[in-house]
Amino acid sequence: MNKETIETALKEVKYPGFSRDIVSFGLLRNIDIKNQNVIVNLEVNTADPKLPLNLKNAVEDALATITEIGKVEVRINVKAATSPTSSTDRNSGQLGVKNQLQNVERIVAIASGKGGVGKSTFTVNLACALNDILSSLGKSNKVGIIDCDIYGPSIPLMIGINGRPEIEDNNLHPLENFGIRVMSMGFLIDQNTPVVWRGPMVTKTITQFVSNVNWGELEFLLVDLPPGTGDAQLTIVQTMPLDGAIIITTPQIAAFNVARRGATMFGKVNVPILGVVENMSFLELPSSEERHYLFGKGGGEITALDLNAKLLGQIPLYEGIRVGCDNGIPLVISEPQSSPAVAYKKIAEDLINSIS
Repeated sequence: MNKETIETALKEVKYPGFSRDIVSFGLLRNIDIKNQNVIVNLEVNTADPKLPLNLKNAVEDALATITEIGKVEVRINVKAATSPTSSTDRNSGQLGVKNQLQNVERIVAIASGKGGVGKSTFTVNLACALNDILSSLGKSNKVGIIDCDIYGPSIPLMIGINGRPEIEDNNLHPLENFGIRVMSMGFLIDQNTPVVWRGPMVTKTITQFVSNVNWGELEFLLVDLPPGTGDAQLTIVQTMPLDGAIIITTPQIAAFNVARRGATMFGKVNVPILGVVENMSFLELPSSEERHYLFGKGGGEITALDLNAKLLGQIPLYEGIRVGCDNGIPLVISEPQSSPAVAYKKIAEDLINSIS
């Protein structure tokens, strides 16, 4: 029996709520072996009184499979999260969790209320457009994305990032590509592992994306919301000091009716609507300048009018958008002169000017 054998067994102990183990999460501090007895030292940062006990039981169960071990003692050093507070500044967080947003200048939610309208595609292209404009202005701070679609994270694919985030002092470091820092559930689970969670676990994970991710200095942090107005969305608006939200819709009635209803959530929590973007607005064939409105016409304008907001732009149907996301190279990077890329950049300019 040696430390390597014990550590291998501990790699089977998953951190509650994640598919990653306590060793790769950096919770293991030391293993002491005295005769046949083993002492495991862990360190966690949590305000949940049940978590240390759950970890202790899981470690004991894992080491019980090693017959050479006599007595097992699990010592857990608990670093309590900061106490609850009513402050809403970036240092304290709206739910009282320790957060890493104090050096983030602007936080903008990207919402739709409905799935399938291209919200994540818009988010990655907007992030790249913002980063390009900020770089031209001589600003070295970067742009970040929080992918809050816990059940179906697609941002990693669209921006071409694979891998696991590093952990330092119990904080995750976001992964980066094209100058965009990203944190997503897609980095924390295996590709073929479904996330079968109830609302509280989703809420906890989103809170950790705020309190346990070292975002560093950012000019903009874009929050890609999942569809709907449930636990995940409410957690975000309560946890993050949002500067505003951009509503994504497509032209057809089924989409913009849902988008309008979903957008009313932000009004109830005093988050301003920065504007509306209409995705898949029209199709332009190379052989003709005529526009074909495959999904109807005017949905974005109607949504903006009803919300008393600005129509920020209309993004056409364009094969390069899909190809870029499938290959992990957003259109703003791969075809910066294309008409959709120009539209993304115009929206980015309006966003910078509207909340500067």
